Amino acid sequence: MKRQHSLKAIIEAGTDEAGRGCLAGPVTAAAVILPPDFKNDLLNDSKQLTEKQRNLLRPIIEKEAVAWAVAHVSPEEIDSMNILNASIEAMHRSIAQLDPQPHFIAVDGNRFHPYQNIPHHCQVKGDATYQNIAAASVLAKTYRDDVMRELALAHPHYGWERNAGYPTKAHREGIKSHGATEHHRKSFQLLPSQLNLFDL
Repeated sequence: MKRQHSLKAIIEAGTDEAGRGCLAGPVTAAAVILPPDFKNDLLNDSKQLTEKQRNLLRPIIEKEAVAWAVAHVSPEEIDSMNILNASIEAMHRSIAQLDPQPHFIAVDGNRFHPYQNIPHHCQVKGDATYQNIAAASVLAKTYRDDVMRELALAHPHYGWERNAGYPTKAHREGIKSHGATEHHRKSFQLLPSQLNLFDL
């Protein structure tokens, strides 16, 4: 998923992920290149915004961005490479879709693996500091929420349409009563009792 138009300037992309702490579903990342003159007073860390605000911002970001992209890494991949590497892989996949490719990458958080020898900078709480990271945060969160709402239609016992796969009481009660699905992350502690749900 991407949108692009021309830009004659140093090209900087912001990237962020959503769903790192979830028990189910993919980890999702977005990368966004904004025009140098882009400004939106509402844009902030997606976790500080309401769902309504995020949904208002998403089409604005998609329309105004020089380029944007969203990528997912599956629960199976998370289990095989661990959540940190999966989060970085999702960022790499989103950056790879950008056209034009950036000259510099601003990354939310404190860990990243270099991508294509492009210089990068990690910033803790970068989504509250840099608009391109904040924009990526909004896209990652809203697209991942869409995935979880769709998955919830086939798996209605876990409340994913409300909790997006995070370890809420309702989600864990669903796991306890109905077991784990193929969308759960087997490498995560799904219940405090450490039940072997995948043999149920």
